[in-house]
Amino acid sequence: LVLWTKLIQMETGQKIILKTNNISTSKYELSIQVNLSGLSFFVLNLETAKVTFLKALQFDKKQTPKNLLDKLTHSFNTFEELQNQFSKVTVIHDNELATLVPKALFDETNLVDYLKFNTKILKTDFITFDNVQIADLAVVYVPLVNINNFIFERFGSFEYRHSATVLINRVLTIEKNSKSLKMYVNIETSHFEIITAANNALKFYNRFDYNTKEDFIYYLLFTAEQLELNPEEFPIILMGAIDESDERYKIVYKYIRNVSILSSDAMLYINGSNSNHFTLLNSL
Repeated sequence: LVLWTKLIQMETGQKIILKTNNISTSKYELSIQVNLSGLSFFVLNLETAKVTFLKALQFDKKQTPKNLLDKLTHSFNTFEELQNQFSKVTVIHDNELATLVPKALFDETNLVDYLKFNTKILKTDFITFDNVQIADLAVVYVPLVNINNFIFERFGSFEYRHSATVLINRVLTIEKNSKSLKMYVNIETSHFEIITAANNALKFYNRFDYNTKEDFIYYLLFTAEQLELNPEEFPIILMGAIDESDERYKIVYKYIRNVSILSSDAMLYINGSNSNHFTLLNSL
């Protein structure tokens, strides 16, 4: 970055890249979720607290970071809603190149060591972290630097964080007054995330890629077994790209008795009556 920019690590976990000559008083905020398999855009009207634009682009196969940037650039050149000025821009990096580290064991100088044991990283990768104070942990991850650079050049100031940070923050906020253990499952087209929480604390988090409903239920039941949870007893809450007519819902209900779809009341911002785009819509 040039001399008149700086990177700030906030206590809430997000990082803000500041460019001192670009301050907007727009009534709109923009959040972008970036994944090698897709892009999602969310525009919020601050005056009405309404979603004014929500667009998800799913690709047939995973893109390279360069191709993903080309598709992001094309999106900004195509959709008029993305050509406005925004008072705030947030980038959510949604990838498997991440790990959770309890704050008691966390040392900012050891970021590479935390990641290298469970993911393949390159010597040239930029590694950063989010503070998740509500869970007293850090999310260590690899953001797409070319995407961050593009957003910086286009907008100046923006925030970025990992999707796990957003998801954990929101689920623990929902569960802050609950003592019983629950399993939350955030479902995307080609991957899903499992969170278990109890007594206002995170008990488990992991991310799984899947292709079929059989893959999906296998990972759910395997996780339940490892956590010594009885499928006849523990409640599981599904959210994201799923509804009760979905084959994934039906197979979960076959093996786990207490299953439900997350109520739209738990969403910060509502698009329709379901919890689709859960991470994106809870990112601002």
